[in-house]
Amino acid sequence: MTETDARVDIDELRKLFLFERLTDAQLTKLADSGRMATFAADEDIVRQGEPADCFAVLIEGEIQMISETVSAGTVAMPRASQPGVYGGATSAYLGDRAPQTYQHTLRATAPSRMFILPARKFAYIVAEWFPMAMHLLDGMLSGGRMQREIIDRRQRLTALGTITAGLTHELNNPAAAAVRAVGELRQLIKNSRLQLAQLAEDGIPPEKLRALIDAQEACTNKLGKQPQRSPLQISDAEDELGEALDELGVEDAWDLAPALVQAEFSPEDLEKIRAKVGEEHAPAAVRWLAEAVEISQMLSEVGEATERITTLIRSAKQYSQMDRAPFQNVDVHELLDSTLAIFRGKIPPGITVVTDYDRTLPPIPCYAGELNQVWTNLIHNALDAMEDVGTLTVRTAHDEDEAIVEIGDTGHGVPEAILDRIFEPFFTTKSVGEGTGLGLDISYRIVAGRHGGEIKVRSVPGETWFEVRLPLREPVPTA
Repeated sequence: MTETDARVDIDELRKLFLFERLTDAQLTKLADSGRMATFAADEDIVRQGEPADCFAVLIEGEIQMISETVSAGTVAMPRASQPGVYGGATSAYLGDRAPQTYQHTLRATAPSRMFILPARKFAYIVAEWFPMAMHLLDGMLSGGRMQREIIDRRQRLTALGTITAGLTHELNNPAAAAVRAVGELRQLIKNSRLQLAQLAEDGIPPEKLRALIDAQEACTNKLGKQPQRSPLQISDAEDELGEALDELGVEDAWDLAPALVQAEFSPEDLEKIRAKVGEEHAPAAVRWLAEAVEISQMLSEVGEATERITTLIRSAKQYSQMDRAPFQNVDVHELLDSTLAIFRGKIPPGITVVTDYDRTLPPIPCYAGELNQVWTNLIHNALDAMEDVGTLTVRTAHDEDEAIVEIGDTGHGVPEAILDRIFEPFFTTKSVGEGTGLGLDISYRIVAGRHGGEIKVRSVPGETWFEVRLPLREPVPTA
């Protein structure tokens, strides 16, 4: 920084939009209170974290505001070259309630000349010249900050509630199936024991009992492996086997036939059983065989249900990243799949989900749990936009050193007039009470601030795409 010894020209200050309505006396007072300073390109005018002791106004050149935050990482605002833009101790008029250190870094991105006003002078001038404005600004700043925090928390809780409801619904189906199957298994196993005991009491020879057990193993091994058959073919097979069982004298023949048909048991197999165990033992043997096959089917259902529960829990664990380090290299497809799995119970039947993944995309360095919040917000918005009918598309690609994730929907689209505003805090296209306007703002801060990436949208009626670009290389920490 180089300070200019020459007196501050009040005509230069008068040209700035910030001071255009001040009187000559006020401009003179302002000029006497401050100084001019020049800065080279890439030189910091004020630095975040240092004592907030000056208010800086651009006279000529170009500057950029940069903030380091815990929630959003490094956030760089667009460069500004309009004379009159400012930074530094902008809240000094709050007195002791003002931040005592700079909340941002103000950097010259080109050779620049600045008007530097000490923070205490700036605070005095605002309080003395604009008392009503000071109180209004004070109220808006405090109230806005509190409102933002409350709505931000509510947004996260609402999203958590939506996800929890969907996950609970998804877990309920396999859990209910497992409970039902276990209840039926108890009765089937009890009946199987009694029938086996009855066969023993009826004097079936051990070698014939062994043949029956071998037949049961052969049937259960065929479960789920038979060629695909039409419903009509299955019905015909059940009728044919039911008649054969009825002729053999098997009780409840028509109830036993479906389970045996699932194991490809035919009238020819029935004749083999009759030959192996004898005419007198055949009805009881076939009945035991049918229930043994049904037990195997029930066990398969329990296995599938518990595997589904395990898969959902694994997806929830992947989604929340509860056992992972915050920053890590991850396969973005795993994050997307876990988010879709969490949403599965909330996706209406009329919406088709299509995934188009570029499997050559390498792992990306990221805060995985936070990226899942981005996918959640974008998918939730897409589902809302389609109103129960349409196609949700999730696709990935990579462009040199960037990963690209696109989430598209066939909803009504975003009007062109508001496309530039949808990432603004509190701006929402939804009706009152249906959205807080923070979902896309949070997504922007996570992508741009936390990961140094980019998020943008393109939309026409019937086709909207949100494109997220993330660097494939870990960002170099800044000093």
